[in-house]
Amino acid sequence: MILISVANVQKSFGANMVLKDVTFSLQKGEKMGLIGVNGCGKTTLMRLIGGEEQPDEGFIHKNKDLRIGYLAQINDIAPDDTVWGAMLRVFEPILALKRRLDELEIELGRHAHDEVETLRLSAEYQRLTEEFAKQEGYAYEGEITGVLLGLGISRDMFARRVGTLSGGERTRLSLARLLLQKPEVLLMDEPTNHLDLEAIEWLQNYLTDYKGSLLVISHDRYFLDHVCTTMGEMLGGRVNKFVGNYSEFQKKRAADFEARMKAYQLQQKEIDRERTIIERYRSFNREKSIRAAESRQKRLDKLERLDKPLEENHVRFAFDVRRRMGEDALEVKNLQKSFEGHTIFRDVNFKLRSGDRVALIGPNGVGKSTLFKILMNRETPDRGAVRFGVNVDIGYYDQHQQDLNLDKSVLEEVWNAFPSLEQSRVRGALGLFLFSGDDVFAKISALSGGERGRVALTKLMLRKDNLLLLDEPTNHLDMDSREVLEDALYDFPGTILAISHDRYFINRFADRIMVMNDDGMTEYVGNFDDYLEKRDRPVPPEDTLETGATKTSQVRERKRERQLGARIRELRAAASKAEEAIGENERRLAQLEQQLADPATYADSALTLTLTQAYREEQARQESLYDALEAAEAACREAEEEAQP
Repeated sequence: MILISVANVQKSFGANMVLKDVTFSLQKGEKMGLIGVNGCGKTTLMRLIGGEEQPDEGFIHKNKDLRIGYLAQINDIAPDDTVWGAMLRVFEPILALKRRLDELEIELGRHAHDEVETLRLSAEYQRLTEEFAKQEGYAYEGEITGVLLGLGISRDMFARRVGTLSGGERTRLSLARLLLQKPEVLLMDEPTNHLDLEAIEWLQNYLTDYKGSLLVISHDRYFLDHVCTTMGEMLGGRVNKFVGNYSEFQKKRAADFEARMKAYQLQQKEIDRERTIIERYRSFNREKSIRAAESRQKRLDKLERLDKPLEENHVRFAFDVRRRMGEDALEVKNLQKSFEGHTIFRDVNFKLRSGDRVALIGPNGVGKSTLFKILMNRETPDRGAVRFGVNVDIGYYDQHQQDLNLDKSVLEEVWNAFPSLEQSRVRGALGLFLFSGDDVFAKISALSGGERGRVALTKLMLRKDNLLLLDEPTNHLDMDSREVLEDALYDFPGTILAISHDRYFINRFADRIMVMNDDGMTEYVGNFDDYLEKRDRPVPPEDTLETGATKTSQVRERKRERQLGARIRELRAAASKAEEAIGENERRLAQLEQQLADPATYADSALTLTLTQAYREEQARQESLYDALEAAEAACREAEEEAQP
């Protein structure tokens, strides 16, 4: 059953048309993720569906009496209300029933000797009791508690006034209220913002089990993978819809784009051929040929033209190192830090070795960014020591971009950091991050968060450091930019320590997880999915010898794991390159087959010979490419099996 239908919707702001021809529907029980680059109109579309704005053209049909909950709409929580009181208001009909039941109990006691009145009151009491049970009136307090705790609102906050909460806490409270209302359709714009990993995981599981429909805007690809059943990509003012989660969407989008581009190119080729024939007929200047030309022109004019598939511009870059470091990259011993008498963390111990790729996670406020500032010598620890290895060059990405000078232009900011580079090389580097033409003269202060992030990444790329400390590097980046960043880090030959809440990002780059708490650090081998499996079985610290293993053997085992991880990455990269080469080879064979199928080719014997020889070479090359792919995949499987515990 279709709950919401969007047809030919257009919306402009001044001369800027944001939505051109949006058409799609949301089915009962469907959970749809809405994605696209920043500024493409996702939030505008959500506001139109939520009824906050009206389309310029087209229509949005919603089923009669459809209950829609929109996260951005819930901003009417009274500041004087308590957290618990604000949640109770959601259950006002149940509370009214409860009050009436309490009144009936008193009245029954008062009219105990009046048989007629007792029968009447008892009938009403029984009817309301059944209604109370039907509306799950006995469970609402537990439900409120479960939702609040799940979203990270602790019990000691239940009695606090809403006006005393931070912006992030109010957002979580609004989200809790929305979930407790249980509308038939949930509209959610970036619901995982202001949530830590534990709360995101709770929300993810809640929405997976949610019986209603969902339309959600999110940059959290792991969340979209686990919650959504369909994906809608906003591109060129339209919505292209795909069945499946985010990972399935990626594969289908690539195949869909290639198919549409091929159809467009074939049609353009056919149009060009028809035009050539028409011109040739007209050149004969005979009545019969002119009529034939006009007939063909009419058919051509009636042809429904395919639009050229649109594809957004993407950043493209790679990280490199200017020199190799020694075996050890970094050692942290017994680190402790306090602010105003409050201890943020203590007993932080860990080691990084050359080639390690580590994700640092933990609850908000535990001091992860503070730890990075200590490593960068911008904060002083209360206790403990930090030691870097030989030839370690540190590159730091600050999620808040505090190192950028707001008064400088984009070009000045980067060029001043690398004055020895020629301007053409600096502009070339900025071009990789989509700063071209007059874009490079824009002031840093005028840039969006994502644009500032791209400037910072440009500087980081040019530095060529061999140890990267990345503090939430995917924040503010669109999804395609995140994919490119992950590819660049995958091929990076140095060492990485990254703070991130982006679980998809962690899965793609990390081979070790460090979970930071206020009393130390717990380590897990593997990516985020491996961490989820093992978190109830924490890896013993390095000095624990209960298994009988010596410290030397543990060091050797970890070195072997790092070497295997590096080997697996190399083999996966080789397999990926072989797949790309096979794809290019198949496209080349198809082009040659098309040329050899054209009778006009054989009018030129030299061309025929050249094409035939090229076709044979591509066929021979195809066999070797498949052999290379098979060998790389087999070697990768063997390495992965060897890496299994």
